[in-house]
Amino acid sequence: MSPPIDLQEVLESEIKEWHFHIYFHQKNEQEHQAALQLRDAVLRLRRDGAFVAVPLWRVNLAPIGPHPVGSYEIWCPSESFASVFSYLCMNRGDLSVLVHPLTKEERKDHEVRNAWIGPSFPLDLSVLSESETVPLQYPSLKLGYSSESPQLSLEARKRLGANVERTLEGEKEAAKAPLDLIML
Repeated sequence: MSPPIDLQEVLESEIKEWHFHIYFHQKNEQEHQAALQLRDAVLRLRRDGAFVAVPLWRVNLAPIGPHPVGSYEIWCPSESFASVFSYLCMNRGDLSVLVHPLTKEERKDHEVRNAWIGPSFPLDLSVLSESETVPLQYPSLKLGYSSESPQLSLEARKRLGANVERTLEGEKEAAKAPLDLIML
């Protein structure tokens, strides 16, 4: 199956919210403390405006749901994804981080749409299901799926893409879009 190239379809399926699960071996005091220090750092940076990231108040001291070790989750809207991902890549230490999108297909999100920062852990996927709708988290922030910001129109997106293609014409290292896909 080929990846979709229809602009409308791609925009409608864009992921707007993410989870980062910070893992630590619950009987390893050093890892547990490192995980809590990372959580506190994320909270301070959120307070200071570095990004929007909401750690769940609960820190799991034992396996829970699909997660096989101690963990906590950080919710992040797409508006801050790159900043949070970058921060965790650079500052996770020896901890592992599961990254997955939030869609109505929980099992797929954890199984095939996931990524790991650091070594991966086996998950218990049997506890995950599919829901009718995307689970909204923190809609009061008006970010992610709850965003009220106006989106670029399809025409504006096409103009932006055409401008990028024109700008990159002189860049010999940049791959060019196939001619049948360029939207002028």
